[in-house]
Amino acid sequence: MFPTKTDKARDELQGRQRTLSQRERALLLMADGRRSLTDFSPLFASRTEAEQAIQALMRQGYLQDAQPVAAAAAQAVAQPPAPVPAADPIQLAASADNFDGKRSLATTRMFLFDICERMFVRRDPKFALQMRDALREARDRGAMLTIAALMLTEVEKTAGAERAESLRERIDRLLPPAETVH
Repeated sequence: MFPTKTDKARDELQGRQRTLSQRERALLLMADGRRSLTDFSPLFASRTEAEQAIQALMRQGYLQDAQPVAAAAAQAVAQPPAPVPAADPIQLAASADNFDGKRSLATTRMFLFDICERMFVRRDPKFALQMRDALREARDRGAMLTIAALMLTEVEKTAGAERAESLRERIDRLLPPAETVH
């Protein structure tokens, strides 16, 4: 299954009134007909939970399976060629600097914006735009971690697990610690 957005989903993402949670909105942002259930799993505690969320959004009319849509479109119009991935993945400097600044959501957000610009803008402009929009919407630690997980999944695909892990460690150093409730 490769879910894609419906007009209802686009309205939800562009509208001022929000009826869905941040996680559901992140799922809508990612739903482009090219990503499968496996790509959505990092947003949730389990693959089953991701599948249930996708099914619920499909029942509510926010998502549809791209395969039947693509088949109908192929009959009407020939599909344009798929973009060719860059031969060499973009590599960032491997040495991590020692960050001694204050941990904050703002610092984390700026770091994620930077990753987005450096790693996705040229290779996948649509994904970069989706991530920038999601970052602008993120208001708490959970939302920031959700977006970071999505980005790190893509980094792992393009630049490898080692690069993704080094970015994950940096994000952990930038995010404020989880709040504890007494």
